[in-house]
Order: sequence, then structure tokens, then C-alpha cells
Amino acid sequence: MTKDKKLTLIEVISMAVGTMIGASIFSIFGLGAKVAGQDLPEAFILSGLYAMAVAYSYAILGSKIVSNAGPIAFILKGMGDNIVTGALSILMWLTYIVSISLFTKGFAGYFLPLFHLPTTALSLGIVEVVLISFFTALNFFGSKAVGKAEFYIVLTKLLILLVFILGGIFTINKSFIQPVFDYKHSLGLLNASVIFFLSYMGFGLITNASENIKNPGKNIPRAIFISIGVVMVIYVFISLVTIGNLPLPKIIKAEENALAVAAYPFLGNFGFLLISIGALFSISSALNATIFGGANIAYSLAKDGELPKIFERKVWFKSTEGLYFTSGLGLLFALLFDLSEIATITSSVFTVIYIFVLLSHFKISREYGGNRMMIGFNLIILTAVFVALMVYQWQTQKSAFYGSIIIFGAAIIAEYIYRKASKRDFLNEKNKKYLF
Repeated sequence: MTKDKKLTLIEVISMAVGTMIGASIFSIFGLGAKVAGQDLPEAFILSGLYAMAVAYSYAILGSKIVSNAGPIAFILKGMGDNIVTGALSILMWLTYIVSISLFTKGFAGYFLPLFHLPTTALSLGIVEVVLISFFTALNFFGSKAVGKAEFYIVLTKLLILLVFILGGIFTINKSFIQPVFDYKHSLGLLNASVIFFLSYMGFGLITNASENIKNPGKNIPRAIFISIGVVMVIYVFISLVTIGNLPLPKIIKAEENALAVAAYPFLGNFGFLLISIGALFSISSALNATIFGGANIAYSLAKDGELPKIFERKVWFKSTEGLYFTSGLGLLFALLFDLSEIATITSSVFTVIYIFVLLSHFKISREYGGNRMMIGFNLIILTAVFVALMVYQWQTQKSAFYGSIIIFGAAIIAEYIYRKASKRDFLNEKNKKYLF
């Protein structure tokens, strides 16, 4: 990418905001309402603060270590080339697999009610199979048109949410949004905040595009903090409008298409249709981007041991088996786990990567900058978030707990076997010139 074609600050912020306000807000909003109740706006604020704790290290390291490898480049610099670093690269790939399953579940949850089709295990499974098969085929042939349409899809999504917020902000029932802070509600608030942590995880793609950003030393930190702040405000307003206009039991009952149902009281059938279409656009966009971009990158990173260079999409087409394998595993997760389980698995896996980024930052903070006390405090917060997630899974979602453990174990075992078989070395001469 030539200098004049590099991304500006506004473009980077737009990219990050569009990614964060993606499928998760449409797909798991009902789950959040079920867990947090009327404390949902506070849960979004708390999870945004968790994101800020991670953003502190991402901003500092991203401004100094300019590499499209993003967090893996940070971890390599801080912890060196070892089996843990390699396992984390595979874990990155696995995060995209569970993200694919999350998006697929979310799409089915809005698609079936929109066309008045019964929501059964069979109908959900059919939609999931058809959807993933479609985007897998699309990505096999490639689609420049879809790539160009991404900007307009994001713009459409944000305009639809703006209509939703403006349409419902004046009809809020204040008694519906009055927070409650007794033990039961506070526990629900905490659990919801760690689940919705994944709703802010899109800011990480800023560092995954750092080589293509104008003046990355200044614009990466700005883009990270501004995008998280903007998204936090939007999330809080969406949650206020939703729980302020619709009784909690109805939101919980409509768990997988809660926003569409919430739009009905103040926008009628038009609102239900508008939000449902917006959700389908948003989730389709996120699913396509994940398969065509992120999953490709992570698979190649884990498979080839190459870092920034494999971020070029053209490299993906030398390894089409990765496309099928990624999509197939995403479909498997969608069929085996329900929406809430996939959401918590996604959060737990991402949180582990964040913890290692903070550990790496702590080790190299004297060289790259950053307050060690602040990093240590943020590390404690992230560790507590991870523990809370695993406890929540153990208490309410045993299959999600075991699913998370299996993913962690599979990453380590796969890296060990592949490293022994291929003698992979992240820091060989071929890769050194791309990293730092």
C-alpha cells in the first residue's frame, strides 16, 4: 500500500467501530438482558472499562511495534519464540472459528422469525449449514464486490441503530432502567460484563493493520481509545432504549433477536423489520470478513509460521484446505453449542490472548514505555475477568467450560506436534525483516 493510500485516523476509527458494533450486539443482547437484567447499561460500561485496560498496552505497543501481526508480534517481542507463543498464534485462529459459529447462530436467530419460520434445532441447523456453505463458496472464488460493499454495509448498520436509538429514547419507562445493586443483581452485572467483553474486542484489528496506517505512532493510540469510547456510548444508549421500552421477560424470551422485538413498541412492524434486516446485513458482513480475512490470516499464521506477510489475502489461496477446515470447524461449533456458550467461549479465549499481551508489555515496558504499576493493575483486572468467566461457565455452562479447556489444550498440543514436525521458527531470517 503506497503512502498516499494508507488509512487515515478517521478511516481506522470507522473500521474499528464498524467491527465492534457487529454481530455480538445483535446476537447476544438477549443473553445479556437475561444475566444482568435492568443493570445491562452498567454492564456495558464495566466491560468497556475492561477493554480500556487492554487498550492501554495495545496503544503503547502498537505505536512502537508496527506490524500487521498485531498481538502475536507484541508477545513475540516480550516472551520470545517458544511453544506458548506458537500456541497463542493457533489460539488466534481458534478465536475466529468460534466467532464464525457465533455469527452463524446470530444470523439464524434473526432470519427464522423474520420469515415466520419455526425456530427448531433442525431449522437452525439447516440455516447454519446453508449460510456457512454459501460464504465458504463465495470466499473460494473471491469477491471484490463484497469487499467494496463492506463500507456501505457498516454505514447502513449504524444508520439503522441511530434510528432505533432516536425512535426509542423518548419513550423510555424510567422504572425499567432503574439499577439494582443487591447481591443477586450485582453478580448478574459482573457476569454480563465479562460476557459482553467480547463486544469490544474489535479494536484489536487496528494493530493488525498498523503497517497500513498513516503516522501509526500517533494514530494507533488515538484510534484505539476513540473507537472504544464511541462504541461504549452507542452500546449504553442501545441498552437503555431496549430495556426501557420492553419488559425484561419479553427481551429474555426473544433472546436471539431481542433488538428486533424491542423496536416493535415504538416503531411497530417497521422497526421489527428494520432491525432484523440490519442484523442480517451486519452479521453477514462480519461472517464474510471473518472467513475471508481474519480466519485466513490466523490459519496461515498457525500453519506456515509466517507473520505479517500472510496478512495479504492472496496468500490464502495457496492453502484452500484451510478455508474448508476453518469453515467446517466453525459449523461444528455452531451445531454443538448454543449461543450463550459460544459467546462465553469466545470471551475466554480472547481474554487469554490479552493476558499474554499485558504480560509481554510488563516485561518490555522499560524499553517500549508504559507505567509498570498501571500494567500490573490492568493485568490483575484481566486475570479476574478470565477467572470470572471460567467460574460462570462452570456454574451455568459446563459444556462451554469444557469447550474452553479443550481449545486451550488443543492449541498447545497442535503447536507442540507441528513445531516438532516442521521445526518451525518464528524468528528465522525470512520473517525478521517483517517484524519490528
